[in-house]
Amino acid sequence: MQYIRGMESYHDPAYTAITLGKFDGLHRGHLKLVERVQSYAGTEVKSVVFSFDMLPFFKEKGLKKKNLMTSEEKTLFLEDKVDYLVECPFVEEVYTMEAEDFIRDILIGKFHAKYVVVGTDFRFGHNKRGDIHMLKEYEAVYGYRLDVIPKEMYGDREISSTFIKEEMAKGNIELVETLLGRPYFIAGSVKHGKALGRKLGFPTMNILPAEEKMLPPNGVYICNVFSEGNVYAGIGNVGCRPTVSDDNITTIETFLFDYEEQAYGQQIEVRLRKFVREEQKFSSVEELQQRVNQDIETGKQYFENVQ
Repeated sequence: MQYIRGMESYHDPAYTAITLGKFDGLHRGHLKLVERVQSYAGTEVKSVVFSFDMLPFFKEKGLKKKNLMTSEEKTLFLEDKVDYLVECPFVEEVYTMEAEDFIRDILIGKFHAKYVVVGTDFRFGHNKRGDIHMLKEYEAVYGYRLDVIPKEMYGDREISSTFIKEEMAKGNIELVETLLGRPYFIAGSVKHGKALGRKLGFPTMNILPAEEKMLPPNGVYICNVFSEGNVYAGIGNVGCRPTVSDDNITTIETFLFDYEEQAYGQQIEVRLRKFVREEQKFSSVEELQQRVNQDIETGKQYFENVQ
């Protein structure tokens, strides 16, 4: 897969099967769109995920919003699924474009769309005038095929990024996994820490989450870590380690049960599976060590039961 930042950098002359949206989280509903695009891809048709990056818009409007997925994480997740991920910053030039111009100049002129795949509530163009009805109206004009994919449901509620963020904020990490169709993960490069965990008998992998990445409430979580093609079981702490640090910097610290290598500089994914307890400040390092040992046993029992 090729990642492209900005639609002006896309130059492939081939026909495309293209799906468009914000794709924050790439949840079960989004994956139905991706799967439909995949079904059309072949030697003469390239598969494209066109993702609107809302962060520039939020920054312009002074809004502080978090994303379920960073650009890097979208790229990692879609790597073997489509030919192109095109991330389009949602700037004035884009959101003031008339909807008809977007169809003519972007979908047809730039991406040579043969198949257009969207959800039922997809809106585009100036003042959000464009919708599935307009796309249907222009289908015969430009010769593409429009597929409108119904929403994926959880009970009586549509699965959406908003729904997932609500549950994330509550710490319902297992429901988040259900809505996504996979564990929620944080990707990053392993950093050098103070090696305190190693001194206490449980060396950790530490990553700094991206500023725009939404995290669950601070606490200890049972997790898996994906590293260099392998998946390991462990426990992780999301937070600022108040017992041993006062810098108030949020990190993801993970201890793996069966891993003894040096991982500094490696790109890893920490996949959160189950909430264990809230982060807390202990009265001593010894008390912290005792509680972490309990957390490790809780994690091991969890993986014994799920295997």
